[in-house]
Amino acid sequence: MYRRWAGWRNVDREGLGTMAEKQKIYLNWKPGTDEEGILWCYLDVADKSTNVLSSTVLEELEQIISAVESDLPKGVVIASAKENGFIAGANIDEFITTKDSDEALAYITRIHDLFNRIDSLGCATLSLINGFCLGGGLELALACRYRVALDDPKTRIGLPEVMLGIHPGFGGTMRLIRLIGAVQAIPLMLTGRTLDARKAKKLGVIDKIVPERQMQRAALNLIRKNAPRRTPSTLQRLANHDLVRPLLAKYMRSELRKKANIHHYPAPFAIIDLWEQKGGSEKGMLKAEAESVAKLFITETSRSLVRLFKLQDRLKSKNSDVDFKAKHIHVIGAGVMGGDIAAWCALQGLTVTLQDREPKFIAPAMKRAHKLFKRKLKQTRLVTAAMDRLIPDHKALGVEKADVIIEAIVENAEAKIGLFKELESRAKEGAILATNTSSIPLNEISQHLKNAERLTGIHFFNPVAKMQLVEVIHSAQTGEHWVDKASAFCQQISRLPVPVVSSPGFLVNRILTPYLLEAVALWEEGVPAEQIDKVAKKFGMPMGPVELADTVGLDICLSVSQNMAATLNITIPEKLHQLVDAGHLGKKSGRGFYQYEKGKAKKDKNMTISSLPDIEDRMVMRILNECVACLDEGIVEDKDLLDAGMVFGTGFAPFRGGPMNYALNKGTGDVVQTLNDLESKYGERFCAHKGWQQLDS
Repeated sequence: MYRRWAGWRNVDREGLGTMAEKQKIYLNWKPGTDEEGILWCYLDVADKSTNVLSSTVLEELEQIISAVESDLPKGVVIASAKENGFIAGANIDEFITTKDSDEALAYITRIHDLFNRIDSLGCATLSLINGFCLGGGLELALACRYRVALDDPKTRIGLPEVMLGIHPGFGGTMRLIRLIGAVQAIPLMLTGRTLDARKAKKLGVIDKIVPERQMQRAALNLIRKNAPRRTPSTLQRLANHDLVRPLLAKYMRSELRKKANIHHYPAPFAIIDLWEQKGGSEKGMLKAEAESVAKLFITETSRSLVRLFKLQDRLKSKNSDVDFKAKHIHVIGAGVMGGDIAAWCALQGLTVTLQDREPKFIAPAMKRAHKLFKRKLKQTRLVTAAMDRLIPDHKALGVEKADVIIEAIVENAEAKIGLFKELESRAKEGAILATNTSSIPLNEISQHLKNAERLTGIHFFNPVAKMQLVEVIHSAQTGEHWVDKASAFCQQISRLPVPVVSSPGFLVNRILTPYLLEAVALWEEGVPAEQIDKVAKKFGMPMGPVELADTVGLDICLSVSQNMAATLNITIPEKLHQLVDAGHLGKKSGRGFYQYEKGKAKKDKNMTISSLPDIEDRMVMRILNECVACLDEGIVEDKDLLDAGMVFGTGFAPFRGGPMNYALNKGTGDVVQTLNDLESKYGERFCAHKGWQQLDS
């Protein structure tokens, strides 16, 4: 063998070089041939920690492919020189600068031409995938004849373009269907979900999965054998028949409508249209794909979702220079929230001790954790390892060992104060002391501590395993370095930290509460719960406010509202008090605004949205007005972080880009006029906040 395999960190590429372009120096690609005449092309995007397909990267690849076409090697291997993964996708920054669909189409067509040339090369081609292989990265891999992937949990493979309001545009719609058939390929593209290496191999997206030490050998064996490209089975190909395709497309469209609104999210519907209309022709589908995605590029939905993607990146990279890595987490309170926080931390590879008064209170949390690990990890050995990391600890032996201590007990200030006084004396120096309180201001607790600057809030949202956002709460007493450490911890466990000033309700609950209370007020006035929820979902909310209140728990809604009422002048509808007093607490008690059977709300399915006035405006304007109040008070740093908090913390209509993005697109003058009209009808709770005047300045 010409060169010794050295893993991803120290690939020896210096000796490679007998290709026609051997004198050419590239900024991002490191190509060279070995003694067998196989060309190895390593992507190492300059000045980036992650490989992405920018225009510059693709232009250099064009030059390499031109050289290959004029002096054909035995085979071509495309790999990454970066340890963290293969290719994360296209360069999102170039999406934003696209002016119109014609410019987008020209850009996409050029990439299509390049990938078609790779697809039709007269030699074996292979992508060697370590770690993530997403979007345009997978589309490049699909243009190759073979794919070898690292057998490791960090390997993630998929086409998540729908998350950006578009669909695969570099030939991925055609090539994935060509590889594994429409019935398996289309659901992957509709949902944007990613696959681990083993699932990708089972579906046929990957030809071989191997441990790191065997990757080069596996690539060489496939190149040497030069077997034909994988194709779907006869049964899988049947779905693409001209008579079958329209029937399947109709069914897929019907199922998709249950989950997405075509007016809010046109991209997944466009995938089905593409396949139905052009699935019988590879060339026709490629052409239609390019034209379709070029139009989607410039939609408001895509612009909003790309903006959210950038905000997500901002939250992921914040405090990246903070030198803090937790190893041991101690969680106090094994209820639903505390137990799920503990399970999530263990899932992320940390040692976790979970404390409650007696073992019997911890047992349900351990059962839920086992379910989570089975769902996420699949393999028995990995599930067992995760369970070993999650340690029941009713004697609180983990306190002194922990790097992060998270309190998740009952929402009672006195109980929390007593607990933190004890923790402060026992916790090791440098350990984060954090409360998961959802509404109690930090200074109510920290003023009773000897070292008030040490206390932070790390506020998770339910369900912990699904909600990406974590509010990192700080008061005037909290030390900045403790906030930075808490944010770094959140990033370590794959969560998005938003720094928030301590005040009643913090950010998300502060904004969400008026919205929920307005829904209760509508219900008090006789508007059916189903009607209220349908209007909210039509606007783009993932769940209606009435069902959301039932899911959170009406007792919790009432408690949070009462904590906020005195300082924020909130009026709590009497019906909410009555329901809680009667023990109707929502989903957990079997009855709230709805009745529940086996955890599902009983609803009038025939309820239609009538022309009742102001329902949407009353709910949405309460959100927007409270958002501006939070900005004016400095609860959060800027409107972008506020939007991130509301989308990732509550699911606020992502295609609208967040409440402030929606308000600015709508026009602040229009919003203020609507608030004025509502105030004249319904009272001072709709009085436009003074912050609207400064919003555009």
